[in-house]
Amino acid sequence: MTKQVIQTEHAPAAVGPYSQGMIANGFIFTAGQIALLPSGGNLFDQDVQTQARQVLANLEAVLSAGGSSLKSVVKTTIYLQSMNDFAAVNAVYSEVFSPLGTPFPARSTVEVAKLPLGAQVEIEVIALLEEGTN
Repeated sequence: MTKQVIQTEHAPAAVGPYSQGMIANGFIFTAGQIALLPSGGNLFDQDVQTQARQVLANLEAVLSAGGSSLKSVVKTTIYLQSMNDFAAVNAVYSEVFSPLGTPFPARSTVEVAKLPLGAQVEIEVIALLEEGTN
């Protein structure tokens, strides 16, 4: 099995010893993304819906750099600082994934004690490589 690192300046740089994403066996595995701005790495410290939109934009950038897109996502995991934000984040998730058509990705959502840098939401995805890439 071969692994290929995904690295793009269009998503925030890793804040630790990990990669933005990895390609292996026809799949892309992303690191969890929080609402860091790609330029400067500052937390986009707004309401949870605004953070969720930035998180999904960051994920889209990593997927694009690896030869995929949100349309090819097969699994998402959402980490929430508070499960009280489930409906708000779900609304943003629906805004992004509904126009891409069904079937929707499989998904897990969990509440966690704390997220990096005080973020309210973190999302990671697994996606298929799209035809004609790698």
